[in-house]
Amino acid sequence: MAAIANDWLPAVRAEFAKPYYRQLYSFVKKEYETRQVFPPAQDIFNALHLTPLHEVRVVILGQDPYHNVHQAHGLSFSVPEDQGTLPPSLINIFKELHDDLGIPMPDNGCLIPWAKQGVLLLNTVLTVRAHQAASHQGKGWEMFTDAILRAVNAENRPIVYMLWGSPAQGKAPMLTNPQHLILKAPHPSPLSAYRGFFGCGHFSKCNAFLEAHGEKPIDWRIPDLHRNDGIN
Repeated sequence: MAAIANDWLPAVRAEFAKPYYRQLYSFVKKEYETRQVFPPAQDIFNALHLTPLHEVRVVILGQDPYHNVHQAHGLSFSVPEDQGTLPPSLINIFKELHDDLGIPMPDNGCLIPWAKQGVLLLNTVLTVRAHQAASHQGKGWEMFTDAILRAVNAENRPIVYMLWGSPAQGKAPMLTNPQHLILKAPHPSPLSAYRGFFGCGHFSKCNAFLEAHGEKPIDWRIPDLHRNDGIN
């Protein structure tokens, strides 16, 4: 696993000495040595690398990484720029973004521009076996990512959580900071998006909250790879 080097390290360092994390580390190490596992090992902590704790303004909480080849790269819901086929959940996120803020559908699904603006794209489980969804659930990642959420909860500044689907919403009781906003909606999966994810308006509600508290809104646009439209 790639080392955590920024201000997340003091926030989660105590986890590394706990029995669950030692067991998790051994399990994940063996999985990478003996199976095909996603994301690539160097990308496991990309969400933390790209969005330091002191920069977190929004948390979008996913479940486990995409389990097909060349999709997962350590950010919830995101895929690499050169992944031509977007996952259905990500397509639905972009559809809601268009309906909510009028932002056109991008030609790629790389959400790094969000991460660099303080959007923590965190999965509750950080690794998965190829083509076996939820195969690394219950191995300890949930306790580690709960520690990440506790660290965010302790930040006394405006932060927005987007909790999509029951597993993400199950984290709400631990998010107790009155300075933070919790938004809930069904998961953007095709199985549930029409039950209330579409029309939830989370992107505009997030920006309205940030601006009301003197914070810069998130620019939710994703730059197209094949068109120079002035987005940097």
